[in-house]
Amino acid sequence: MPGLSHIVLMLTVWPAVAVAGAGAFTAGQSWDWQLTEPFDMTRDVAVMDIDPDNHDPAEIAALTARGIATICYVSVGTLEAWRDDVGAFPPDVVGRTYDDWPDERFLDIRRLDILVPIMEARIARCAALGFDGVEPDNMDVYDNASGFPLTEDDAVTYIRALADTAHRLGLAIGQKNAPGLTPALISDMDFAITEGCAQDGWCSAMSPYIAAGKPVFAAEYTDRPLDVADVCAQSASLGLSTIIKDRDLTATRRGCPE
Repeated sequence: MPGLSHIVLMLTVWPAVAVAGAGAFTAGQSWDWQLTEPFDMTRDVAVMDIDPDNHDPAEIAALTARGIATICYVSVGTLEAWRDDVGAFPPDVVGRTYDDWPDERFLDIRRLDILVPIMEARIARCAALGFDGVEPDNMDVYDNASGFPLTEDDAVTYIRALADTAHRLGLAIGQKNAPGLTPALISDMDFAITEGCAQDGWCSAMSPYIAAGKPVFAAEYTDRPLDVADVCAQSASLGLSTIIKDRDLTATRRGCPE
């Protein structure tokens, strides 16, 4: 991933990138989510969610040429130690280590003055690479032991600022988990992505998206007890686009219906 100054330069050089935006995503689309090798970019789906650091522009262009809408993974709530722009984050906005992911630390999302420009540069890169949408991961930082006294209102303010950026650049943006934020964010978001909503019993909290004609891309994980038939039946009743994945989000995938 280019350094922050290079990303800003990219935005300056390519201010208008042709992207499909919100129109690329509709309820009921098939999808896949691949963040860890091995990858399979030949998969026959309507939507692909990938990390831009794992794929070159030619791969992204090839997906677009096949009519596949692409979602750009961006962690907006954690500092990932391996990203090239890690030096752009001052120490006072970096909090505790994320227990499940030891190479990530939570961010103080109240610091819009620091974080929004960094995330704007990342989202601009997504646009320059030709993505259609953005997955703002870890937006539920307020619901974790971050080291900061964060609230749901802090998250809403932060995510709305990022949504404004994405939309200005022609990109769709989705709500990632955080079901309690649905009433506040439904008008700002273009789709939703969930993890384990069937296994944890909160899929219905995303129903406002389906009612608004916006897709919910749901993933359930095989490292937990899972009744695939039951999950798929629930997904069908709610109108979710559900896949069964391994926790590392490799190319392994089962879809609903099977």
